[in-house]
Amino acid sequence: MSIMRKLLITVLTLLFIVEITSAQTDSAYVRDNYTKLEQYISMRDGVKLFTSIYIPKDKSKKHPILLNRTPYTVAPYGANEYKKSLGNFPAMMYDGFIFVYQDVRGKWMSEGDFEDLRPQVLHKGKKHIDESTDAYDTIDWLVKNIKNNNGKVGMYGISYPGFYAVAGLVDSHPALKAVSPQAPAIDWYIGDDFHRNGALFVMDAFRFMSTFGVNRPQPILPAQGPKGLKQPIKDSYQFYLNNTVRELKENYFGDNIRFWNNLFKHPNRDTFWQARVILPYLQKVKPAVLVVGGFFDAEDVYGTFATYKALKHQNKGMNSFLVAGPWYHGGWVRTEGDTFGDLSFNSKTALDYQQRFELPFFKYYLKGEGKMAPGEANIFFSGSNNWHQFNTWPPQNIHQRKLYLADNGRLSFDVPSVKEGVDEFIADPRKPVPFQEGIIENRKREYMVADQRFVANRPDVLVYQTDILKEDMTLAGPVLANLKVSTTGTDADFVVKLIDVLPENEPRPSHVAKSTVMGGYQMLIRGDIFRGKYRDGFEYPKAFVPDQVSEVKFELVDVGHTFKKGHRIMVHIQSSWFPLADSNPQKFMNIYDAVKEDFKKETHKLFREGEHHSYIELPVLE
Repeated sequence: MSIMRKLLITVLTLLFIVEITSAQTDSAYVRDNYTKLEQYISMRDGVKLFTSIYIPKDKSKKHPILLNRTPYTVAPYGANEYKKSLGNFPAMMYDGFIFVYQDVRGKWMSEGDFEDLRPQVLHKGKKHIDESTDAYDTIDWLVKNIKNNNGKVGMYGISYPGFYAVAGLVDSHPALKAVSPQAPAIDWYIGDDFHRNGALFVMDAFRFMSTFGVNRPQPILPAQGPKGLKQPIKDSYQFYLNNTVRELKENYFGDNIRFWNNLFKHPNRDTFWQARVILPYLQKVKPAVLVVGGFFDAEDVYGTFATYKALKHQNKGMNSFLVAGPWYHGGWVRTEGDTFGDLSFNSKTALDYQQRFELPFFKYYLKGEGKMAPGEANIFFSGSNNWHQFNTWPPQNIHQRKLYLADNGRLSFDVPSVKEGVDEFIADPRKPVPFQEGIIENRKREYMVADQRFVANRPDVLVYQTDILKEDMTLAGPVLANLKVSTTGTDADFVVKLIDVLPENEPRPSHVAKSTVMGGYQMLIRGDIFRGKYRDGFEYPKAFVPDQVSEVKFELVDVGHTFKKGHRIMVHIQSSWFPLADSNPQKFMNIYDAVKEDFKKETHKLFREGEHHSYIELPVLE
C-alpha cells in the first residue's frame, strides 16, 4: 500500500470519528438537513402504528428508505423534536437516506397488543397479521406516500429490532431490497436472551422484564412507562440466592408480567416456544441480507449464527453475507471496537465494519453505488487479531479435532487409555459457582471474556488444560461438548467453559489497569450451560437415574479465535453459573415450582475411561 493511500485512509478515518463525535452530541445537523414527519400508518386489520420519518431536504435526487421497527421507542416524540443522529451509526445520515422509525404493534405510541416474538401466521386471511405483514404494510405505505423516494427500502435492527428485520424477510414486499439483522433475537429457549439450552438466565430475564414485560393497556409516552424495580440488596448473588424463580414472581411480579407467567405454563420447549422461532419461514428470501453479530455478545450471539445458517441452508443462490467480530452486544456500532474488557485488538474493528461492510451494503443494494466486500463470511479472529473472508461459515477448510479430558487435569488430543478414571465434585445449589468476580449489582458484559482464575480453585470446578501450544491453533465454528456423567440426584446442569490461558510473560495492554496480572490470565472464549434433563430433547425432560452413566452432548455457539503459540487451551466443567443462570435443585421437577427445601447438594462424576471418555470437539481451521 502506498504512503499516499495510507495517509488518505488515516485522514478519512479521523474525519469519520469527528463526524461521529459531533453527531452524537448535537441534533443540529439532523434538524438542518432533514424534515421530520410523524405519521400513524394503518395495518391491514385497522391497527395504526406510530412512525417517525426523517426526509432529506436535498431534493436533487431520489433517496432510498431505511426502516427500523422497534419495541424500544422511536423517541423523541413531537414534530419539532429531532434525534441526535440517524441510522445505525452517525456516518449513515450523511449519505442521503430517508430514515424511518416505527413503534411496533402494542408498544409505546402504537396501537394494538404486543406479543413477544410474535408467531407467524401460516394461512393468512385479509386481516390476519404478524410482524411480517406489519413490515409489508408499512413499506407499502412508505413507498406510495413519501415523496422523492427511489422505490427501494432497506431494514436493519440490533437485538429485538433485529428480530423485526428478520420478520421483514418473510413474504417480503417487492420494494424491500436489503436487510441487515444484527444480533437478532431468534430462539428464547435454546440460545438467546433469557434461556440457554433450557436453563433460565434469571438475572437478565428478571431485570429486563420488570419494565419491558409490564402490560400496557393503551399507547403511552416513555415518561409514562413503568419504572425499573429496585433490589432490596445490591449484592445480586445474594438477592437471587434468597429468591427462587417462584418467589420472584410472588414477591415482585404477581400476575403482571406475562413472560414470567408463561415460564410456569411452558417449562419445556413446547409449541409455545417453537412457534416463536421464525427461522423455518426464511425460505424464498428475495432481498440481500447482511447478518451481523459479535462473538462476545452476552445476549444474542446464538441468533446471529442461527439466522445466517438458516438463510444459507434454506435459500440457494441468494445474496447473504455474514460479519462477525470481537464485539459485545451492538459493539460494532456503539464503540470503536479496539478493545473489550482486558483484550486489545490492535485496530478499530467497529469502524472497519461500518466503513467496509454495512454502509457499502446499503449503498450498493439501495443506490447501486460502490461494491460489496469480496467474502460471503467476513470474520475478525481475536487472538491473531485479523480479518478473514470465507465463501461460507463455518469455513469449508476446518477439521474437527477431539480434545479429551484426561488424568491430572490434562487435556489431550490423544484418545485416553482404558484406565483413565473419573473426576467428581459436590455441587451445592446453596453455594453455586458465581459467573462474575466480586460483589455485583448488575451483570457486566465483560464477563464474556473475563479472567476465570477467581473460580479455578473452587472444589466444585473441574479444570483441564493442554501443554503449552507449539504452534497457533485457530477455531472457526461451533464447539461440541460430549460429556459422560453421573449424578447422585435426578437432574443437574453442566457448564462448559473454553479458555485461553495466556503465557506468564504476557504484556499488559495499555488500557488495562496496572493492578491486573496478565501472566497466566484465563481468558474466557466461550461458555455455555446445559440443563441435563433435556439431554434427549428440549421437549422431553428425562430424569437421571442416580449413579448411572449418561451422555450430555450439546453445542456451544460459534467461536472465531486463535490460540497463539505459547498459550494453553483450558476447559472448566461446573454445574452452576450463578446468578446468570437460575439454580437447579438437582431434583427432577418443574424448577419454576421449586421451593427452597427442594434444593439439595449432590455429587457429580465426569468419566474419562474407555467407552465413557468425555471430550470437547473443536473446529480447527486448516
